[in-house]
Amino acid sequence: MTVHEPGAARALSWAAPGLAELIQVQAAAGPHLGYLEAASGSRRVTFGELRSVTRRWADLLEDLGVEVGETVGIAVSDPVDFSLVFLGVIAAGRTAAPIDPAATEAETVAVCTRTRPRLVVSDRPGPGDGPEWVTMPAGSFTLSEATADWPGERVAPSLAGRDPAQPTGGVVLSTSGTTGAPKVIHLEQPALLHAARAVAEHHGLAPGDRGFNPLPLFHINAEVVGLLATLVGGATLILDDRFHRHGFWDQLTRHGVTWINAVPAILARLGELQEGETVPDGIRFARSASAPLPLPVLERFEQATGIPVVETYGMTEAASQITANPVGGPRKAGSVGRPVGVEVRVGTGGTAPVMVGPVGIRGPSVIGSYASTGYEDRFDADGWLDTGDLGYLDEDGYLFLVGRADDVINRGGEKIYPREVEDVVLADAAVVAVAVVGSDHDVLGRVPVAYLVVDGVSGPGDRAAAEAVVARVQDRCTAVLSRPKRPAAFYVVEALPQGATGKVRRRAVSGDATIYSLLVR
Repeated sequence: MTVHEPGAARALSWAAPGLAELIQVQAAAGPHLGYLEAASGSRRVTFGELRSVTRRWADLLEDLGVEVGETVGIAVSDPVDFSLVFLGVIAAGRTAAPIDPAATEAETVAVCTRTRPRLVVSDRPGPGDGPEWVTMPAGSFTLSEATADWPGERVAPSLAGRDPAQPTGGVVLSTSGTTGAPKVIHLEQPALLHAARAVAEHHGLAPGDRGFNPLPLFHINAEVVGLLATLVGGATLILDDRFHRHGFWDQLTRHGVTWINAVPAILARLGELQEGETVPDGIRFARSASAPLPLPVLERFEQATGIPVVETYGMTEAASQITANPVGGPRKAGSVGRPVGVEVRVGTGGTAPVMVGPVGIRGPSVIGSYASTGYEDRFDADGWLDTGDLGYLDEDGYLFLVGRADDVINRGGEKIYPREVEDVVLADAAVVAVAVVGSDHDVLGRVPVAYLVVDGVSGPGDRAAAEAVVARVQDRCTAVLSRPKRPAAFYVVEALPQGATGKVRRRAVSGDATIYSLLVR
């Protein structure tokens, strides 16, 4: 079955406004309106200031000898500073290569080796090896101190009429490698802005909206769903350096937040209100992305806060969003929604719904190839990209994901999808997180085992509490799951290895970190 989003096949014209033109439009419409705010402190960037800063970055890049289309690495800790460099680089027709500012020297060198920046702009000293490193002190990224030395503000290059064969700038990202070897992905301006416009329209982002983003800006979600979609909507984005549980709702009240850009790990932490906490009025929705959202987590959050959760599905290869549940329409629990701005198919696009198969995507925001080799077989002759995910489309065109193709556990010929088992385990409120993976078995080949993080369990001294939770979980699995799907063992661990957005790194899950194990006999 294939779902065609209306207008999805209409590619952006090369004469469509680029990022520099979009900034100009918003600055002309409301130069004093706020675009970015720091969650802590009083720092604020207006659309008019954004226009000036991005023009200064165009000048600086030219003075540094960075030509249009060349890549600029960005390793900046402060979220507002990062955003100004990121937007300035792209608006100037260069390619931004975001780098985790907390990365080790070895990790930084590895990312630079894959993305090949001409130079790196940072607020910290660079590694001994690698590209030219431009270190700037905190607070200097507006370039306001250098304004007097500039020969004059030059308008950043327009995309209008540019030859499609020529580089246009954009973003180059190296994936985390949580689902395999890291891939290098280049997204040009038209793809980024197509996705941003689709997000802004679908979520109804408008000048009165004030989004809250605690997600890392070196990932595609915060870059497109946060920065660019907010810019398209002429709205305001509040940026935090990371998620802070203490004082979270007070912070949203102070900033008048109307929507939250979140991931399941954050929603799980917010699913139980702390003493004295009050959820502010006026929050239209909380958006969930970047990792599968367990149904129990969604239900606990909505019951505790009264805020509807808009579950979505995206990936770097699609410039973020692929599908999303409606903000004001019917949301289907357990579904990642309908296509937004792209086409989605399951299998080869047959008409029968509720048939599990590989999920394929194509559209203006979807890459046509990787910038790294070895993944050519992920694309077919018609331009469909195999996402590596498995799922099905129901009769209304809503997509339901059941897991990654390489995470499926083959138990004696029976296919077991980890997410189905994980949702059952997470129904116990004491289970903070879970990962179900395959374990070798002499007879059956592979059997499912579950690794749990349990509230209040932090070491061997908490064994009794852990055993009580596991006993409840076992009983529920016995009542709800068929025998092959029941975990053959439960391991309670202090924490599960996760990426920056809360996605569990399954290949790093190991019994070596177990506090204790309880075998099912």
